[in-house]
Amino acid sequence: MPRLYPNEKVRNIGIIAHIDAGKTTVSERVLFYTGVSHKIGEVHTGDTVMDWMEQERERGITITSAATTAFWIPTYAKGDKSKEIRINLIDTPGHIDFTVEVKRSLRVLDGAVVVFDGVAGVEPQSETNWHYADEYHVPRVCFINKLDRMGANFEKSFGSIRERLTPNAVAIQLPIGAEADFKAIIDLLRMQAFEFQGEHGEKIVEIPIPDSMMEDVKKHRHELVEKIVENDDALMSKYLEGQEIGLEDLKRVLRKGVIDNKIVPVMCGSALKNKGVQYMLDAVVDYLPSPLDIPPTKGTDPKTGEEITRKPEDSEPLTGLAFKVATDPYVGALTFYRVYAGTLKRGSYVYNSIKGEQERIGRLVRMHANQREEVEEIYAGEIAAIVGLKDTTTGDTLCDIDKPIVLEQITFPEPVIGIRIEPKTKADQEKMGVALHRLADEDPTFRVRGDIDTGETIIEGMGELHLDIIVDRMKREFSVDANVGRPQVAYKETITIGAEAEGKYIRQSGGRGQYGHVWLRIKPRERGSGYEFLDEIKGGSVPKEFIAPTGKGVKEAMDKGVVAGYPMVDIEVALFDGSYHEVDSSEAAFKIAGSMAFQEAARQAKPVVLEPIMKVQVLIPTEFQGTVTGDLNSRRGKIENISDRTNIKVIDAQVPLSEMFGYATQLRSMTQGRGSFTMEFSEYTPAPRNVEQQIIEGKKK
Repeated sequence: MPRLYPNEKVRNIGIIAHIDAGKTTVSERVLFYTGVSHKIGEVHTGDTVMDWMEQERERGITITSAATTAFWIPTYAKGDKSKEIRINLIDTPGHIDFTVEVKRSLRVLDGAVVVFDGVAGVEPQSETNWHYADEYHVPRVCFINKLDRMGANFEKSFGSIRERLTPNAVAIQLPIGAEADFKAIIDLLRMQAFEFQGEHGEKIVEIPIPDSMMEDVKKHRHELVEKIVENDDALMSKYLEGQEIGLEDLKRVLRKGVIDNKIVPVMCGSALKNKGVQYMLDAVVDYLPSPLDIPPTKGTDPKTGEEITRKPEDSEPLTGLAFKVATDPYVGALTFYRVYAGTLKRGSYVYNSIKGEQERIGRLVRMHANQREEVEEIYAGEIAAIVGLKDTTTGDTLCDIDKPIVLEQITFPEPVIGIRIEPKTKADQEKMGVALHRLADEDPTFRVRGDIDTGETIIEGMGELHLDIIVDRMKREFSVDANVGRPQVAYKETITIGAEAEGKYIRQSGGRGQYGHVWLRIKPRERGSGYEFLDEIKGGSVPKEFIAPTGKGVKEAMDKGVVAGYPMVDIEVALFDGSYHEVDSSEAAFKIAGSMAFQEAARQAKPVVLEPIMKVQVLIPTEFQGTVTGDLNSRRGKIENISDRTNIKVIDAQVPLSEMFGYATQLRSMTQGRGSFTMEFSEYTPAPRNVEQQIIEGKKK
């Protein structure tokens, strides 16, 4: 099947932003203007194409990134079909609990549109997503949305981008009017103003630039042209000589600056009021890279470890990354795949270089949110989904069997919160195991483990909302009803001083007895350095074959802990003496003796409970500073820094995770709903004595 769109006519882009900045509304307008959908879906009415999950429609937030393909002829091409560009678009979530979706999408995209709320400007999750884009060197354009809202201010939002994200941001558009009076935009490169008319803003009409704005417009255009010519010596000479620079030259150099991450163009509009989205699409075409504009993909040879590069060409050996696994109720496992080089055909075999396994490609589909379009082949630079892969997980490289390569994997944050979960009925028991296994395959930040003491299942994730959605999905997608416990903190235990203890296990019965006898010395290790077992036996007082079982017994005792039954960490254990019986000694006896000796030594070594501490950033209007800082102090928080941003205070603090449950509701009530916060894991530290006592009592209950 011949290739319909050469690589220079393809754009792989993502839409990223803080929660509630309007990403999904922008995506819906993109689908409408490009003709993919004939009706505009709205988040508030729950009929969007991109937020297709029931949980997303109910909550009005994006939970999972959705991919689609659209085709766009730039507005200035006047319907010339030869200028049509194919846009592969991924709409990502904004909530911190689903940050994994943004990270893995940015890993495979060539460019991004960063959407900002015209009232709030840069918000915490905008910063996190911006840093992910920096990490993967993704060129981006900015779209300041919601300029029709009360309190919207383009200059203020633009200033926050420059101040907090990048000094390379430059406005290429200005709004005419603000809040309810926002009616048109000015294109600074063409020095023209445009109004969006018709029911859905589909008619673009040129209007004169208001005289009252002329001075401001000239100032911004001067800044823009200066920023562009800095990236090209020939244009710089012309500019310094006072010559007028043509529109095509300015656009060409601006494109080069964006792709090199030296310029970030900033546009404006209101997706909800259908203003400005068409010009944002023009900017995607004009300034964001095609697969040919990004550097060749680098990887390593799995056998030799040497670096290999692959160009984005169909003739190269197949190289690509599985960046997301999803479960589709109709077709089963869907693996989202970005082809960096070569082509992938239906029915062919590929090599998973991470797992060392071959996989057969049964079906290939192009995704339109939750709709699928069957295809025979996908080419270099394209994104599609493979149906039915068995061993492939997020971050695996799928490549040519004869020319293997390993691409850089994606790193994910560790989960910090857990809840106990149990099936409601016997029938749910088996289904629950399958459902949890599938969901853990999909989401690398979601973990399932068993509690040794109680035999209960514990699920762990990035936050309360994350686990809430998981349980909801189990019910709806897998028909599993489950009882859920209260959120629990993942505590750990350690020791603070060294100690020695003896473990003796002697059992005498009618026949052969049991005899195990060891002496252990334990001491604390540095935080985060883990567990180490040393063999210091001299003169064969404990025979070699009983040393490993002793270590096993110690490890089992560590998993249970001695203060409140939490796993023990960061301890060095040395086996230095003991004795044995010629007939009665056995591996089982020494394993029990090791466990007894460790528990006795740990009790003497002043054990403590460790609790996870979170890095919390709270954004509030200035007038609530006293109330909020007082509340953080009452939660055992340490306030590290208070800084100012336009009209808001930013409080950085370290707070124990156990004190942060329900904080979102509390913060809203303290700040009349105007405060927001983000938190991420920082470190484990010893819990204060009174808190430790509460933890022990809580565990007993």
